[in-house]
Amino acid sequence: MANTFLTPSIIAKEAMMQLRANCVMAGLVHRDYSGEFVKGVGDTVTIRKPATFEAKEFDRASGIQIQDATEGSDTIKLDKLLDVSFEVTSEQLTMDIADFSVQLLQPAMQSFAQKIDLYLLGLYKDIPASSGTAGTTPSTIAAITDARQVLGESLVPLPNRRLVIDPAVENSFLQLSTFHEADKLGDNGTAMREASLGRKFGFDIYTDQNVLTHTKGTLAVGGGTSPKIHPKAAGDVGATTLTLNVSGGTSPTLTGTLKAGDSITIGSNTYLVTKDATAASNEIAVEFTPGLKAAVVTTDEVTVGNSYVANLAFHRNAFALVTRPLALPNGISGEQKAIVNYDGFGLRVIYDYNSQYKKDVISIDMLCGVKTLDSRLACRLLG
Repeated sequence: MANTFLTPSIIAKEAMMQLRANCVMAGLVHRDYSGEFVKGVGDTVTIRKPATFEAKEFDRASGIQIQDATEGSDTIKLDKLLDVSFEVTSEQLTMDIADFSVQLLQPAMQSFAQKIDLYLLGLYKDIPASSGTAGTTPSTIAAITDARQVLGESLVPLPNRRLVIDPAVENSFLQLSTFHEADKLGDNGTAMREASLGRKFGFDIYTDQNVLTHTKGTLAVGGGTSPKIHPKAAGDVGATTLTLNVSGGTSPTLTGTLKAGDSITIGSNTYLVTKDATAASNEIAVEFTPGLKAAVVTTDEVTVGNSYVANLAFHRNAFALVTRPLALPNGISGEQKAIVNYDGFGLRVIYDYNSQYKKDVISIDMLCGVKTLDSRLACRLLG
């Protein structure tokens, strides 16, 4: 029997179900579960982080050592307000909730999910560790195990490791028998039927169409034969800034930009550029992470990495997503508004009427923010 009265509460619950069904990255990262209301965009909230402990070697003479079991905390700015508002006709309001969901709520929540994915995947710019070759699509098991090695060397816990890849990498992996032959999957083909690549080599592997491509900056050298980029002055171990200049050739020049997410290599060590920079007077000041692993001198050559697809291998606690519903407005009745909080998501639905065009208006919104909690728990798998 059709619903003749779709309330904001019913719409909010169905919207929440559709949002959870369509998100990829949001389900793989740390989420805060508070249902508190916030005033608006720009609010900063404090979230709980998982507690950490250190295994102590027991000394019978001194006894056990009590550790603080208090969970850590971090602050996240809710700087993004997602909104989808649309008009509905009287005929649409008489539809069954399932039909209403298919025609209107699913597309609305898919747009929410896509935005959230993009925000989270954009955090690759915080991750200095990488594996793979920029500009080359990973296509072998070694690509996965190399990323596993990077995480292992960073002491990343084995449970809750995820690998999120773009469709090109998925295509390459699905041509490997490990991924497409049911007897080797170990799950009777269930993962393939559910459009998931399953758990392999210590990772829960997912495909996300929103994986980002990083386009490197335009930094370029010119002037004669083989001019090269060098540090302008020596840099000590641990330094996170350098000014680069150019030498060699005839009247060498250094122009263009470096972008956050670019990589620079000095000697045998590679670093991640953390802030956009523009060359001026044949110099460019660069901020990067981690700090210099070895001291550098003015004769060291600096090279800039290529553009790449930023697939991500990470532990759940590397990144955080926080959502909050805005407070309900006072100017409308209780039957015109609803809030739903579930599984770390918060949505608000406002049901209004446009008297000028004699149409009902449904507005769904959500405040959210993302943050890298611990960059050591992730690795960019370059593609």
